[in-house]
Amino acid sequence: MDVAAKLAELGLVLPVASLPVAAYIPAVKTGNLVFTAGQLPLIDGKIPHIGKVDGGVTPEQAKEMAQVCLLNALAAINTVANVDDIVRVVRVVGYVNGVSGFINCPFVVNGASELLIKLWGDTNGKHARSAIGVAELPLDAPVEIELTVELKS
Repeated sequence: MDVAAKLAELGLVLPVASLPVAAYIPAVKTGNLVFTAGQLPLIDGKIPHIGKVDGGVTPEQAKEMAQVCLLNALAAINTVANVDDIVRVVRVVGYVNGVSGFINCPFVVNGASELLIKLWGDTNGKHARSAIGVAELPLDAPVEIELTVELKS
C-alpha cells in the first residue's frame, strides 16, 4: 500500500520523524513487529495546543492532536521499516492529559484509531487499544500515542 498517497487523499502528509528528546529511539523493529516510543503531537517541533484536556484544550482539539501523534508514530516507524510494508495494526496506547475527572479519553484517542481504520480498513486497521488518563505528559502535551504494527514477512 502507498501510505503517503492514501494520506494525501485525506489531505494529510507523513511528517519527518522527530528526534528523541531523551535516552530512547523512536521505534524498534523485532521480527515482523515494530513498536514506537510514545509520540507527542509535534508539528515542526511545536505542540499546537498545550495543556490539559477540558481545561484549556478541548476534547475535539485533543482528538486532532491524537491524529498528529499517530502521523508522528508512522514517521517513527519509517525510521526502521517502510510504512508501506505494514499489513496489520496491532495495538494503540493513548495517554490523555486531562483535568481531574475527565473520563472521555476514548473519544480523544479515536483521533488516532479512526485514521488507522481509514488507512488499513476494518480488517487490518482495527486494533487492540488502551486509552489512559494521566496527570501530566511531557512538554504539557494533551495526548501521547504509542503504536505497534505488523510488517509483511
